[in-house]
Amino acid sequence: MNHPKWRLDPDRFFAPDPAQQRVARELYAAVADLPIISPHGHVDPRLFADENATFGTPAELLIIPDHYVFRMLYSQGLPLESLGVPRTDGGPVERDHRRIWQVFAENFHLFRGTPTGVWLTQELIEVFGVTQKLTGETAQAIYDQIEERLAQPAFRPRALFDRFNIEVLTTTDAATDTLEHHKRIQESGWEADIRPTFRPDAVVNLLTDSWQDNVDALSEVSGITVGSYDAFVRALEERRAFFQAMGATATDHAAVSAYTTELAPSEAEAIFQRALRGEATEEDARRFTAHMMMVFARMSVEDGLVMQFHVGAVRNHNRLIYDRFGPDKGCDIPQRSEFTHNLRPLLNEYGNDPRLTLIVFTLDEATYARELAPLAGHYPALKLGPPWWFHDSLNGMQRYFDRVMETASLYNTVGFNDDTRAFPSIPARHDLWRRASANWLTGLVVRGIVDQEDAHEMIVDLAYRLAKRAYKFDEDK
Repeated sequence: MNHPKWRLDPDRFFAPDPAQQRVARELYAAVADLPIISPHGHVDPRLFADENATFGTPAELLIIPDHYVFRMLYSQGLPLESLGVPRTDGGPVERDHRRIWQVFAENFHLFRGTPTGVWLTQELIEVFGVTQKLTGETAQAIYDQIEERLAQPAFRPRALFDRFNIEVLTTTDAATDTLEHHKRIQESGWEADIRPTFRPDAVVNLLTDSWQDNVDALSEVSGITVGSYDAFVRALEERRAFFQAMGATATDHAAVSAYTTELAPSEAEAIFQRALRGEATEEDARRFTAHMMMVFARMSVEDGLVMQFHVGAVRNHNRLIYDRFGPDKGCDIPQRSEFTHNLRPLLNEYGNDPRLTLIVFTLDEATYARELAPLAGHYPALKLGPPWWFHDSLNGMQRYFDRVMETASLYNTVGFNDDTRAFPSIPARHDLWRRASANWLTGLVVRGIVDQEDAHEMIVDLAYRLAKRAYKFDEDK
């Protein structure tokens, strides 16, 4: 059977009105080829530490590690074992990567109209040159084509980094990470700007699995024996300084709630000692995390690291999947969040200090207009991160623009980040943001709210300058 050539609509994501499309095309063209600033994500730095590193098979690249992909397939009854996702108990999973790919291709229709489908389609067409729609019938021919490409030097991670025109890429790294792979990148002579980001959640959340082991690792890498709360704070300060020396400009923190509070030193010490004895309660963990957010804000005022705060994900909602496959397997679910009261202690203490940049992300869109936009429109330290995770989509971006910008102002937001583990999807994700930005700005132009000169300035800000400025990439490394 002859299939029509698989193609991308050049006007995708733009409003259908011809007059609006004309303006949107013009605005998009101004930023389509700008360098990519990727200030927050989860790409593994090992990909770039060795100049001869490869992505492995098509299944290893596009399916097995990507929870956006396998959570959809699991929702339709496909076991994760059939997709090659490793089990924590070493139980049997599908090892035939061609078979995994076949299952994926036969079910690719499930991604129609989803952001994952958008990213994957653009990846396959623009990165790998696929010209036939992915189906069960075309699966093996497309597998052969991608496999052939991945064997070529032009498709190694470093080569694609240059081809994608990435100006800065950040990774997300545990506080205990030695940053060995970042060292290798920096010592290799390759001029790519790849920076670490300090993420201390595994030692801050007292109920984290293996928390004591993580604290022991913190002692080892910092050279400070962490037997007290005071030593814990000093060890974290030492690690932040190390990350900063390695090029980091930001930290990252995640919590179910935006709750912040200042504990008396004696209470912080008492909670920490209970944790060391394995006796910490859920309330201990909640209050300690809330207190540490205050501590990290103080540290950021002092050392200048940008502070990112991701709020609202209930992790590992599906206990069966967590027990069998571990964390980060597509089972995290959003919940309702509150910021006005929860952030007030932190903002009253540090929110008026221009030395702090606090970037807040939420999975609760209801808070955009009611709480976050007014807060960001007032406190000098507070900025709003882009639509995150479940809302990193055309409609999610449109809702964000509509609910945030009038009150907060474009200039209290920080542009876009792709927040991805799937490195080849980075151009497609940024392209979606740039097209959605052009479409939103076009609406302002045709309604006479801004003129085209201002719209051209604004789209460059959205695509490039806001992120570069907020994360301090415009400063010397």
